[in-house]
Formats: sequence, structure tokens, C-alpha cells
Amino acid sequence: QVQLVESGGGLVQAGGSLRLSCQASGRTFSSYTMGWFRQAPGKEREFVAAIRRSGGGTSYVDSVKGRFTISRDNAKNTVYLQMNSLKPEDTAVYCCAAKSTVGGESAPGIYGYWGQGTQVTVSS
Repeated sequence: QVQLVESGGGLVQAGGSLRLSCQASGRTFSSYTMGWFRQAPGKEREFVAAIRRSGGGTSYVDSVKGRFTISRDNAKNTVYLQMNSLKPEDTAVYCCAAKSTVGGESAPGIYGYWGQGTQVTVSS
């Protein structure tokens, strides 16, 4: 079992930065691929970024490449999402998720564990 708790959301002006954190419980954090997803009002959940277990390979949705960086600290059981050059269209509830399977990291349906989410609001 893995429990996930996000923090770091808030209100920021366009062009600003935020760093989201996701604290995981359990002793096997390094064996999970971790993902960040977001959902804006009236829209479907969208993949943002993922970082693979242990080795740390990453992937991003095209709209955040060059602006967002996902990282993890396995000693602290924490995954981060550094968000720079934020845009109003980045406004959403951001959730972290964990999965132990290989592949398909952009598909929300195969993540077995989810946090409650943290609100990010970017004003223009």
C-alpha cells in the first residue's frame, strides 16, 4: 500500500514558478514509477510528467516540455514537480500517482495509487 500527499499548490501570476511535492508512505517508494496528472474544470484528467523507478528516466506532455521538471528523492520518499514559466492554461488540480508496472506511464488507468491533489491557479 502506498499513500500519497501532495503539497505546494497555490496562486501565482503568469510567468511565475511553483514547486509541487508528493510525499509517499511505505518502504518501497523506489520501486514505483511516479506520475503527475492534472485536471482542469470541465476537462479530462491529463498526463503531465512521469519519472521511472530507481533509474529516473522521465517523460512529459508536449505542452510542459522545457517548463516543468519532475524529479524524485528516494531517500525522502518524495517526488517533485518544478513548474516554471507558468501559464493560465496550467490552472488545474494536480495529483501525483504511483504504479509498480512497467510501461504506459501516461495512462492514468494503470496507476494504482493516487493523492488527493493540490490546486494550482495561474492568473493572467
